[in-house]
Amino acid sequence: MIAIDTNVLVRFLVEDDPEQSRRAAELFRRSVEQDLVIFVPDVVLVETVWVLERSYHMRRNEILPALRRLLAAREVSFASSDRLDRALRDWERGRGGFANYVIREQARGAGCSVVATFDRALLGEPGFAAP
Repeated sequence: MIAIDTNVLVRFLVEDDPEQSRRAAELFRRSVEQDLVIFVPDVVLVETVWVLERSYHMRRNEILPALRRLLAAREVSFASSDRLDRALRDWERGRGGFANYVIREQARGAGCSVVATFDRALLGEPGFAAP
């Protein structure tokens, strides 16, 4: 198993740099052919969404299908696919950023009942509360 960094995942998803995109795609192809697993840390997924939104001006409805395919891919592993799936589902419907929902899911996994936040958009959503 190998882990990938945000820049590899972004190159794989957006294919904006011919050489780097080819190498990222080759890595994923080899993982399928050789039955290897690519580990994607939660922070890489969070950074990827941030990069896609800020640098590529993509919207949620453009990002969500790619992330869902990634979560369903047999050759890709995550610390907790269930936690990320819940974060994606809530990000699709919610008012916060993807990072907010990943934070909440990680906090729940650690036994926390709420995430204290000053983000007013999140205060009406389950799992978030004012400090």
